[in-house]
Order: sequence, then C-alpha cells, then structure tokens
Amino acid sequence: MKSDPSYFDIRIATCERDLQAAQRLRYRVFVEELGGDGALVDHEKRLERDEFDPVVDHLCLIDTRRSPEELDHVVGVYRLLPGLRAEEFGRFYCDGEYDLTKLRGSGRSLLELGRSCVDAAYRGGSGMFLLWNALADYVLDLRVELLFGVASFHGTDTQALAPSLSWLHHNHLAAEALRPKALPEGYQPMDLIPAENLERREALIGMPALIKAYLRLGGRVGDGAYIDRDFNTTDVFLLMDTAAMSEKHRKFYEGRWQGQ
Repeated sequence: MKSDPSYFDIRIATCERDLQAAQRLRYRVFVEELGGDGALVDHEKRLERDEFDPVVDHLCLIDTRRSPEELDHVVGVYRLLPGLRAEEFGRFYCDGEYDLTKLRGSGRSLLELGRSCVDAAYRGGSGMFLLWNALADYVLDLRVELLFGVASFHGTDTQALAPSLSWLHHNHLAAEALRPKALPEGYQPMDLIPAENLERREALIGMPALIKAYLRLGGRVGDGAYIDRDFNTTDVFLLMDTAAMSEKHRKFYEGRWQGQ
C-alpha cells in the first residue's frame, strides 16, 4: 500500500530482511533508548527479539530512501496477533502480565497489538497516522471486535507515575465483564491518588502519546498496572471495543469499510 509522503510504504513484513529491520528498530527504541532487555535479545546484532516474532504479523512503516541492506528501512512497526492464531500458538503476549479469562470468554473476535514503536526522527510526523490507517484496514479485513495490548510508561517509579495511573483508573476503567487484571507477581494498584485530588493537566502531561491516542479512540484500561523490570516499564492494559468507539472514529472506520 503506497502512502504519502511519497517515500513511505506500509506493508506486512514480507521477508527476513523486513523482520530483522523491525527487530533492529525495536532494539534502538526498547533497549538502547529505554533500557529494556529480554532472554532472546541479540545484543551483538542489535536485534530485539522474542518467541512471538515467528507467529505475528509485523506491520512496517518503510522509508524507501533508507537502506534495506543495513536494516535501516523500517522506521515504524506494530506487531499484530489475531485471536485464532494466538489459540494455535497457545497464548497472547499479554498472558504473561494479565489474566485474559474474561476476554477469551466474551465470544468476540480479538486482536492483540504490541511492540509499537517509531524511529525518533519520525515521531510527531505522519508516520504514526499512516500506521494507524493501515491498522484500520487490517482490523476491517479480519472483522476484529476487540483490540488490546499493553502500553508502557518508562520506568518503574510508580509514585512519579501516580497522577497518570490514577487518572486512568478513575476515568477509563474497562467494564467489569471484560476487564483483565494484572497478574499478582507484577500487580501495581493504579488508584494511588483520590479522584478529587487529581489535576487533569498534570495527569495527561505525564502520559505517553500512544496511551493518549488509545484513549481518544475510546480505550479502556485493565485492573492494575504491571511492573516489567526486564523492560524497565510500568505497563497498563488497554482495550478498545470497535462497537463502542467514539462517533467520530466509528465513522472513520465505517467509511474505510465502505470504500473497500
């Protein structure tokens, strides 16, 4: 799929070079920039890898001006795991942090989003918008009803994150019937500040842009954050119900469907 600006392409990774370039981008962001690590990370080759990479779809934003030979051409990536494929594999990534029993029991079609990142030089531009447009096509093709994944705050100092975590808990908690709960070994309560003592501006300033984007789409959060010390992050579970999106975004998705 060709996209503007004219030097951008967006595609599902189609070869080993695309996959490794996505893993190189993830290494730059999650390891070098954010201080993360993991059992399968290849520090010598600078590739951030894990056991899910062979079974997911990697939605890649490509800058055609950059070198595939140097694994430099992928400048944005989303990792996508449809529910049926997760069943065959045995689990979702989120199963390592949250109890997904209620989601699995909902009888609705699921899609897990993960490892979203954009090269530092492309943040604040059109790159994330292009990725989300392509994600909309993917969701519509698979008739996905519930999108979910963990989104991360950098660091594990929950007192510093208290305004943002508390705001999410008091204002964006998912419905009980669908609400996953963080597993006990990493569970961190998010209701750290009473609702009446919260300041919206302070809470939102400390919130990553990706989380705010999910909230604009009607995103809801799970019960508790999860402290991921390997990746030096505090993770929150985000759930988006395509049937409950804001009218503006629902029309956007419906318009894309009718245009196909």
